[in-house]
Amino acid sequence: MAAGRRKRRRVKSTKNREEIENQRMTHIAVERNRRKQMNEYLAVLRSLMPPSYSQRGDQASIIGGAINFVKELEQLLQSMEAQKITNDSHNNNNLIAPQQPFSDFFSFPQYSTRAAAGEAGATTDVAADIEVTMVESHANLKIQSRRRPKQLLRLVAGLQALRLSVLHLNVTSSDEMVLYSVSVKVEEGSHLTTVDEIAAAVNQMFQRIEEEAAFS
Repeated sequence: MAAGRRKRRRVKSTKNREEIENQRMTHIAVERNRRKQMNEYLAVLRSLMPPSYSQRGDQASIIGGAINFVKELEQLLQSMEAQKITNDSHNNNNLIAPQQPFSDFFSFPQYSTRAAAGEAGATTDVAADIEVTMVESHANLKIQSRRRPKQLLRLVAGLQALRLSVLHLNVTSSDEMVLYSVSVKVEEGSHLTTVDEIAAAVNQMFQRIEEEAAFS
């Protein structure tokens, strides 16, 4: 009797080991297929972006680059919509173009000229409407200001001096106003690491441009 029970236990133990091994091999196969599919998706995603958005091939860099690329496309679409509004206003003599035609394209600006002009306690040293968003080392800037001589050149040179490499730039103008949509990469050695720091530096840049325009 005792020998029979030991034999049954050995058979049951062998079956348990086989089941565990089968489950382990199934899990490995499923995980291998999942990784293969993920790598294929990442490869397709990377192929849809300019190389500057995914210079490294790791998963986090590709996904982060895709986020920035989508934001850039969103800014491009907004610029095209703003240009359409401007063209429509010029083609229709009965429609008066707004003083700030691109204000609706700002969601949560760090600097707002309308807030500075109309809200109690708001800062008064605002030179432009500025909104900065950031994912890892890529930042997207939306800037609305009055057009000034050599303003675009000063903007690009100023960003480069701050070690912010310009990846893409769109410009849309309407009468005296201009909207800049800029995608930049924060280079190593830049002291700007947050959206607030970048927005503050850009605002100071436009303050200097406005001061020079006032004395010219």
